[in-house]
Amino acid sequence: MSAPTTTALTIPGLVDDAARLWPHDLATIDGDLHITFAELKVAMLNTAAAFIAAGLQPGERVGLWGPNSAAWMIACLGIQAAQGVMVPLNTRFKGGEVQYALGKAKAAMAVAATEFLGVRHAEVVRGLDLPNLRHTIDLTGPGWDAFLAAATPEHRKQAEARLAALGPEDVCDIMFTSGTTGEPKGVVSAHGQTVKTARLWAKATSFGYRDRFLLLWPYFHSAGYKAGWVVCLAMGGAALPQPVLDGPDLLERVQRDKATFMPGPPTLFQTLLAMPHRKPGALDSVRVSVTGAASVGPSLIEAIQNDLGVPIVLTGYGLTECSGTATMSSVGDPPETIVNTAGKAIEGVEVEIMDDDGNIVPRGEPGEVMIRGISVMLGYLDDPEATREAITPDGWLHSGDIGFMDEQGYVAITDRKKEMFITGGFNVYPAEVERMLIAHPAIFQVAVVGVPDERMGEVCCVYVVPKKGHSITEEELIEWSRERMANYKVPRKVIVTAELPTTPTGKVQKFKLTV
Repeated sequence: MSAPTTTALTIPGLVDDAARLWPHDLATIDGDLHITFAELKVAMLNTAAAFIAAGLQPGERVGLWGPNSAAWMIACLGIQAAQGVMVPLNTRFKGGEVQYALGKAKAAMAVAATEFLGVRHAEVVRGLDLPNLRHTIDLTGPGWDAFLAAATPEHRKQAEARLAALGPEDVCDIMFTSGTTGEPKGVVSAHGQTVKTARLWAKATSFGYRDRFLLLWPYFHSAGYKAGWVVCLAMGGAALPQPVLDGPDLLERVQRDKATFMPGPPTLFQTLLAMPHRKPGALDSVRVSVTGAASVGPSLIEAIQNDLGVPIVLTGYGLTECSGTATMSSVGDPPETIVNTAGKAIEGVEVEIMDDDGNIVPRGEPGEVMIRGISVMLGYLDDPEATREAITPDGWLHSGDIGFMDEQGYVAITDRKKEMFITGGFNVYPAEVERMLIAHPAIFQVAVVGVPDERMGEVCCVYVVPKKGHSITEEELIEWSRERMANYKVPRKVIVTAELPTTPTGKVQKFKLTV
């Protein structure tokens, strides 16, 4: 269904446009909560007023830690409408990981869930040592109500003024992405590039007015956020937040809320296909699925189309450094194309394969995947050297991934980003996990690799050399890790060995590690 389009170039501005264009259409459905675009604008401005009442200054950073929900989206919009900068946090982070991100961002405030999956996020934040943090606000419940109640009509006027003054060049968020070496880096993005990229993503995937986007993709990730609910705001679609993957609940949700878009990792579709009592036609409303960049076989694509009845299956590729968007397959591409390539560059983005000297290599030859266009980040937070290393003087972003391009412009990724692997849709960076594990008192040396797993794609396997006089068991290290890192990073297999294969300079030769 065609409709007038938004023209705003800020994320909160999209809400302003949508409330004018489609006031009575649904912006989000979260359980029994149905919020129209007109209601979303009111909630956004009330939240912005509350942040102003709490002392938030333009440009200050606010951490946001909680599961996919309407509350998460409203909190984000309130932060941004008050000219704050949102810092999303992975719901699976442990305290040390949260402390690093909020400390690095010098966050002035944090909004955190009271509880999710047994973790009291707000309590965790309140227990951290963060000298710049002035307020920690509960995302829901009495704490949130009290936060909103502190705003006056004068604060509401200030919120409207700040929203009107917000521009496309203003920073909208800082998203922490783990580097393959060293500490995680904060990716800085602006409103204008985020909104423009969202519209381009919608065009590439056929997302449009009144589509209903079932968002299992996390809101703290560029996929669920920038290629998710921001796309809904831009196009007049409804965001359907789904906090956890539960097969029966998911099918019921699709039927109840008539979802039309349902992206997710291969584990989502494998779970649905494996359900023995799945009702025929359970996914009849879904017309598009996006599998992401994890490795899948043609049989899974065919099963999604034939067994689950989803006619359009797409795959894409991107990095947090380019709003998660660089390439996308096309509607109508056969299963072989979807599984063997990551699609081709979306409109507004250039993708080339280059050698180490920055020369474009002939089609079909391997090289580094390079990206240029509106989606590329402003840079890394407080790290001009890393920014210069990542982005060339003429604007090309180094992906760190090796691939090749065919004559039609389709890109195939052949080697993942410097040993990175994907567990259940989450990127795992061995260097980061190794840095955490080396803190174990019994570990002398450690190497992390990804190993195949039928359900999760790949999982973390750890080779450990114990210190002299120490011993360590698989069960002990896994339990130790569970207390200190997000669950998708936790080792699933531990191999204790006397030594690791190394080069003469001491670098571990991971290609020699075999499970």
